[in-house]
Amino acid sequence: QVQLVESGGGLVQAGGSLRLSCAASGSISSINAMGWYRQAPGKQRELVAASTRGGSTNYADSVKGRFTISRDNAKNTAYLQMNSLKPEDTAVYYCNADITRYNGRFYTNSYWGQGTQVTVSS
Repeated sequence: QVQLVESGGGLVQAGGSLRLSCAASGSISSINAMGWYRQAPGKQRELVAASTRGGSTNYADSVKGRFTISRDNAKNTAYLQMNSLKPEDTAVYYCNADITRYNGRFYTNSYWGQGTQVTVSS
């Protein structure tokens, strides 16, 4: 079984910072892309930032210059450093990872964490 566990969410004032972590555990052969998504009340889930295993990244326009995704492949962990937070960043943040496992053959599935709440007050 594979688990993604997020941590680091909370309540912060506008202009503040938070750092989210996403740790993958279980029977993992390798982790390919990892990303952070968010979903605000009444809105669709949207991509915030993503990183390939090799370190290539992409960001939503709304967070460019403020958020940074990074990962520690040895620890199967991804991070999202969020600076200059705005009230519109308030959402549940989810970690997603494309994970390859081996069970007689290699196969890749997409996994989601349970989400962590980020609330930015004005």
